[in-house]
Amino acid sequence: MSKSHDHPENLPQALRAEALETLLIEKGLLVASAVDAVITRYSERVGPMNGARIVARAWVDPEFRQWLLEDGTAAIDQFDLEGGQVEKLVVVANSAQIHNVVVCTLCSCYPWAILGLPPTWYKDPAYRSRIVREPRTVLHEMGLELESGMQIRVWDSSAEVRYMVLPEQPLDSAGMTEAELAERVSRDAMIGVVR
Repeated sequence: MSKSHDHPENLPQALRAEALETLLIEKGLLVASAVDAVITRYSERVGPMNGARIVARAWVDPEFRQWLLEDGTAAIDQFDLEGGQVEKLVVVANSAQIHNVVVCTLCSCYPWAILGLPPTWYKDPAYRSRIVREPRTVLHEMGLELESGMQIRVWDSSAEVRYMVLPEQPLDSAGMTEAELAERVSRDAMIGVVR
């Protein structure tokens, strides 16, 4: 199992989506501006940049970090997020001894407001079943090498609870501003498949 590194516009799914969009617009069933509005919403107001802001705040503000780990739902309320799926958010922190990874084994429950659109591999049945049974192997296949003694915890999201990983702050980021730190955080780190 590996994540696709192809450019999205070259993937068969992207080509099908573009053809379908064109057909629906030609038939008058869809308006191009409506499609553009949805894309703008998910690229500018809903997505991993929100989660990155939350992580960066936790890295610079110890009191916020503690609150986030104790009650993620209440802690993120101040961010005025769009996109939903964070009504009950649990945040789990990586450390030098523990690495956390998130999955939804039943479907693909996912905190859209803070992570944006779920990656294709997250919804894949192979990821959903294997990450629970053999997390170290799956993470290795995805390019993440963990020390042999590191404990891996797998968190299974559901319709009631969504999880997000609080990655460890990079050692070389001391002194960076909150905005600079947010630039260092990726969606995949908040799922737990990269550091």
